[in-house]
Amino acid sequence: MKFRKIIVLSVSALILSVMSGCVDQHPETQATVNITENTRLVATSPATADITDRLNLDLVGVCDTNLSTIPERYDDAVRVGLAMSPDSEIIASLNPDWVLSPASLKNDLQPKYAAIGTKSIFLNLESVEGMYRSIDDLGQIFGRQEQAQAMIDEYQKFIEEYNQKNADKTKPKVLVLMGFPGSYSVATENSYTGSLVRLAGGINVYPDESADYIIANTEDIIQKDPDIIVCTAHGGLDEQAYKHLKDDFANNDTWKHFRAVEENKVYYLPSSLFSMSANFDYPEALEYLQPILYGEE
Repeated sequence: MKFRKIIVLSVSALILSVMSGCVDQHPETQATVNITENTRLVATSPATADITDRLNLDLVGVCDTNLSTIPERYDDAVRVGLAMSPDSEIIASLNPDWVLSPASLKNDLQPKYAAIGTKSIFLNLESVEGMYRSIDDLGQIFGRQEQAQAMIDEYQKFIEEYNQKNADKTKPKVLVLMGFPGSYSVATENSYTGSLVRLAGGINVYPDESADYIIANTEDIIQKDPDIIVCTAHGGLDEQAYKHLKDDFANNDTWKHFRAVEENKVYYLPSSLFSMSANFDYPEALEYLQPILYGEE
């Protein structure tokens, strides 16, 4: 597995993003940051906080969450609001050296961080591989190479063993839907759940889109003829989102003609394992997908 080559290619791009807006630092000359007990870091998502915890980095600020658990080491850190909308005023009051956030929120959050004069690092948490590339980057930037490499080695060992288990199995075609109360969208391979389906060996019927989520009509989807449909929901809204999807499957005449629907191969995934951001629960998520994709108990 050529994981290291993939990581190296991503480092300069991340550092360029890290250093944007910093007049006294440049990617050619500044590859690491001297972390001291006075270095002030803020993590604005649960997944980001889990990564900093495993890298042995302290935080002065961390996000609020009703759906995840923040590592105990950050019990005394100031809460800066939810991951989707951290409070810029609270962050500014902490006078952080760096704010760490998911790259999926970069367009919304980077202008806010720039407005308060705070440097930011955006982590690719849209896939498991992206998460580990970001871990490697952070290890290099913050002098935590040993901790980062230990996590990467653990990931490589797990995924190699997992792939061997499914090497000779037929790979099913999978449609991935992200449900919202009253609507849904198609999740491509660029989404976290889409990336999990790919890691598990499934073939996403919408693999090469530029966006994480797209709107596709049922007439187009039916031409893809998925073997399996898996559904997930945003932000723990499983009950409301899945009610809409189940009603649509039952009452929309087009859905009734889907082979996967006719064969009762529609599965509703728990958002606790299949969230919007990559996290360290991916082994459990892949094991959850195993019987769905391959019909094993």
